[in-house]
Amino acid sequence: MKARCFIPQHSSRREWLARTGAGFGLLALADLLGATLPSPAPGATDRAALPYSVVPPHHPARAKRVIFLYMPGGPSQVDLFDPKPRLIQDNGKSLPFEKPKLERTKTGNLLASPWKFSRHGQSGTPVSELLPHTAACVDELCVIRSMVADNINHTGAALQMCTGEQAFSRPSIGSWLTYGLGTENQNLPGFVVVSPAAVFQGAQLWASSFLPSSYQGTLIRDLNHPIANLLDPSGNLTRQRTKLDALNQLNDLHKRDRVLDGELDARIASFELAFRMQQEAPEAFDLSRESAATHRLYGTDAPTTELFGRQCLLARRLAERGVRFIQLFDAPKNNAWDHHSGLREDLPKRCAAVDQPIAGLLSDLKSRGMLEDTLVLWGGEFGRTPTAEGTNGREHHPFGFTMWMAGGGVRGGLVHGATDEFGWHAIQDKVHVHDLHATVLHLMGLDHTRLTYRFGGRDYRLTDVYGNVVQSILA
Repeated sequence: MKARCFIPQHSSRREWLARTGAGFGLLALADLLGATLPSPAPGATDRAALPYSVVPPHHPARAKRVIFLYMPGGPSQVDLFDPKPRLIQDNGKSLPFEKPKLERTKTGNLLASPWKFSRHGQSGTPVSELLPHTAACVDELCVIRSMVADNINHTGAALQMCTGEQAFSRPSIGSWLTYGLGTENQNLPGFVVVSPAAVFQGAQLWASSFLPSSYQGTLIRDLNHPIANLLDPSGNLTRQRTKLDALNQLNDLHKRDRVLDGELDARIASFELAFRMQQEAPEAFDLSRESAATHRLYGTDAPTTELFGRQCLLARRLAERGVRFIQLFDAPKNNAWDHHSGLREDLPKRCAAVDQPIAGLLSDLKSRGMLEDTLVLWGGEFGRTPTAEGTNGREHHPFGFTMWMAGGGVRGGLVHGATDEFGWHAIQDKVHVHDLHATVLHLMGLDHTRLTYRFGGRDYRLTDVYGNVVQSILA
């Protein structure tokens, strides 16, 4: 066989490095590229070829999966979970201390909540009259009233809540979890996102960034057709399997001349996942298989609650089939919880749309024995000011807001932390977004300081160089 003539100007950079200087240049390149990737332990599964393979946790996990109920725009803590009698007493008066210099739009005087609070459950936790169904589940909730974030704008705050970083592209929390643990069901995505409408920052909130692209969230917009082009029109899975096997052989040949091509590995793995999904995903996404009683429980049979009810029901079906992280955006439109005006009219509508579905999800998980190892998280990127924007609105507020957690090793019937008597500053047991992320990872069996990925010459993690596990809320 005649040897191929080496012509530098017609060769790729990798080929030039491989064929000059006895190949020493290619050896150096391989070492440099290899340093950017985590080294697998001896005998470990090849994560490039099998990105969703199950990985042992760092310590015994309390939760196996997460359902993040995300309210884009920022729900008002003083109208839902953090009652403030002082606001009623001083309604219409000015805030008696100087506001922080970080102020997006100048707000006016104090605005009392138009809605009443009542204590519920054995814990006696106060909940607004806007959330009667959630109030019935309050003994399952750990209400965190002392959340703080660093950004007052939707774009940066949503990025921080979902990725831990305000400005730069970073992997989302769902991507970190599927990278760190894999997923129990190899026939479904490990990370699923349901967002009927677009939201601020869009795909950056569920992107994998510098992690392999296998770990990005699988987006569902249309609940009637959740995965596009899922089925092979021919219906001949045997022939399709033969095609994929042939394609894999060609890809293996293609990879031989390339060094550590992670994007290529991810693309090959996506073809395999798509093939496996054809067998299981149609059943998993088919809500018609649920009973009429279950649909009533989630409110899918009523116009007000149908959309989010279907999202919550789908989340339960995916959770029981081994999907690791499910994020639901309450997004009939962009930033539906961003009540700069129309608070008295629009906040009750949003609460009515999600209240029954969320309570249905919690009670359904509990009745199936799943709540104890499913971590449910509720909240937005920040809260709202206790002062008025105009006459009927509230501004963005990252200085002290409320989120709640349930199941998955969290103490139910607990109120953690506190804001001041006006609801402005978190003053007791503050929980920063980094602390929240560290706690979620801990409950899933991961040490947030050890879950790292080397990129650009340094080790990155979800919590950057911050974060503490909130031990007092753990069961």
